[in-house]
Amino acid sequence: MYVSKRRFRPKEEEVKGELNIVPYLDILMNLIIFMLLSMTGLVSYGVLNVAAPRYGGGSAGSAAGQSDKPKLMLTVLISEKGFFIAGAGAVLGGEAGGDASAPTEPDKAKPTVPRLPSGDYDFATLTAKMREIKQAFPEETKIILGADPLIRYELLVNTMDACREYRGKELFSDVSLTVM
Repeated sequence: MYVSKRRFRPKEEEVKGELNIVPYLDILMNLIIFMLLSMTGLVSYGVLNVAAPRYGGGSAGSAAGQSDKPKLMLTVLISEKGFFIAGAGAVLGGEAGGDASAPTEPDKAKPTVPRLPSGDYDFATLTAKMREIKQAFPEETKIILGADPLIRYELLVNTMDACREYRGKELFSDVSLTVM
């Protein structure tokens, strides 16, 4: 006669019960709240006034008061060739020639501030051009920045810095971003 060991082995009782996830959820909620509060505190350190350009006309009352002042609509476009500076619909020509009064296409035009022979972007010349424009339009604070999709984010931030201030003097502080 053969006796099986299975019969005599005591059966393990199955543990029946629910998994208590309440402590896990408490920790998770505390982490989420901590991260949200810390992010709002950290974001205030690096705030730049950046807004999307507005489309559409203003009210008739506001348009009548500002009709005597010319609108600048200053735009700086960043491309692989350099910086294109445009104001009120016209692209300013580069130093190698170009009619500043006639609008041109940035693909065919020479940039207003070309890249340096080393391949770097010329931020000093860009800031000098912004200072010239600020002297001609001292009340203007708005600027629209646009960039090719292949332009690095670091270059966009450096361009923004070059257009915003020079040696503590504010140039164009109200920056709007646009897509080329």
